[in-house]
Amino acid sequence: MQDDKNLSEIDIEGQKIIANKELSIWEALIPVIALIGMLAYNVFVFGDNALSGSNQFILILGGATAAIVGFRNKVSYKVMIDEVAENIKSTAGAILILLMVGALAGTWLISGIIPSMIYYGLQILNPTIFLAACLIICAVISIATGSSWTTAATVGIALIGIGEALGISLGMTAGAVLSGAYFGDKMSPMSDTTNLAPAMAGTDLFTHIKYMAYTTVPTIIVTLIFFIILGFTQNTTGTADTQQMLNDINKAFNINPFLFLVPIAVVILIMKKTPPLIALLAGTVLGGIFALIFQPEVVKEVAATYLASLDDKLTTSEVLKSLKYDFKTMYIGVIQAITVKTSIATENAVLADLFTAGGMVKMLGTIWLILCAMIFGGIMDAIGALAKISSFLLNLFDSVFGLFASTVATCIGLNFTASDQYLALVVPGKMYAKAYQDKGLAPENLSRTLEDSGTVTSVLIPWNTCGAYHSGVLGVPVIDYAFYAMFNWLSPFMTLLFAAFRIKIREIIKK
Repeated sequence: MQDDKNLSEIDIEGQKIIANKELSIWEALIPVIALIGMLAYNVFVFGDNALSGSNQFILILGGATAAIVGFRNKVSYKVMIDEVAENIKSTAGAILILLMVGALAGTWLISGIIPSMIYYGLQILNPTIFLAACLIICAVISIATGSSWTTAATVGIALIGIGEALGISLGMTAGAVLSGAYFGDKMSPMSDTTNLAPAMAGTDLFTHIKYMAYTTVPTIIVTLIFFIILGFTQNTTGTADTQQMLNDINKAFNINPFLFLVPIAVVILIMKKTPPLIALLAGTVLGGIFALIFQPEVVKEVAATYLASLDDKLTTSEVLKSLKYDFKTMYIGVIQAITVKTSIATENAVLADLFTAGGMVKMLGTIWLILCAMIFGGIMDAIGALAKISSFLLNLFDSVFGLFASTVATCIGLNFTASDQYLALVVPGKMYAKAYQDKGLAPENLSRTLEDSGTVTSVLIPWNTCGAYHSGVLGVPVIDYAFYAMFNWLSPFMTLLFAAFRIKIREIIKK
């Protein structure tokens, strides 16, 4: 860095912050403003497809804008590219965990673990406590799948139909479905947002989940009490008929309570502070072994689908009839589930999406997003923009509460302007990381705040990709379910409450 005389490094707890005395606050904000504007227009044009690649490229364009500002302020190309490399290196653990999460989801599907969670979850339905049951079912399924979108598009649709048959307001049912779905999406180690937030803030997955539980558990308890009380005020008629769905799950899988030994083993490993990669790898391998023991027909079906794809003249059914359950078949079935998209055949349209797992390949889009975010964040760091913004924020918000409040406002603001929950995590995550370090706050404070305000509020905004998706899938306008999606709008208030009273605010520098 000797060639860049305007730059200096500040070391805080092993994290280097690059300061640039030539850069003004307005110059530092130019790339951020440009990025938000480009992202907002890109999402307007591409809608839900923006994450397929265009948003990633916009992040690179944002990095290019930052590089132009850097060149004007005498920062060399080498310094910028070196900082990008350091940023990408710092995400190696998160990327590996993402790939392993995809693998875990694949083996937990073909082993019947996820279907068993759904099967037993559906059986707790009772018309008297229907809304609370919706919350619990969707929470369990979303934790198992790591996806609020999949939960809403499958069981959520079924619950909306059941609620309508019972005479319950569609807005109430949708609010309960989305509250549970986003609780699971937020807390599941298989969720991409749950992996993305700690990657942006600079902490690890399980530290993030454990620390997030402090604000999330009280929020979901309050929400559950709300729906229990609301449920007893409803005059319901009819019965909740889920027997057909239960029968279809039984047809596709061998449902067995012994399958829960696998998630229990993973939970025990996590509680014993086993490194996340080892715990997830163990869960993946155990899932594959249980698939071979409990679901031989499912494994054969997955293998037959692959073999049929190699020969256009054969159908999956034809291959399946002649396929032997030998080592090669078992190997193909399990490896396919681990690595690529796997779908288990079912006649039930509602279950079709739920019986699909993306494998490791499903995580490549999120990894792509992380890498492009690291390019933007790395250049912003290299030119001294992040240090300048951090310094400005620390002067503007002298208190810890002020910093938390500004993070919440930024995340919600990006959900409104950029219209995408991923970007509401990525941009503030990189922008505020230095400010939290300067305040002596551990990175899990930031990652928790990102999820409490960025992940969950996206569904409350009609033009946000999440709001548009869930409204369309459930057939309920955002304005009808927004109030009843209590978990989603209560979460930002809960994180601010914890900040105001300094509850579970972990520090890295004692002052």
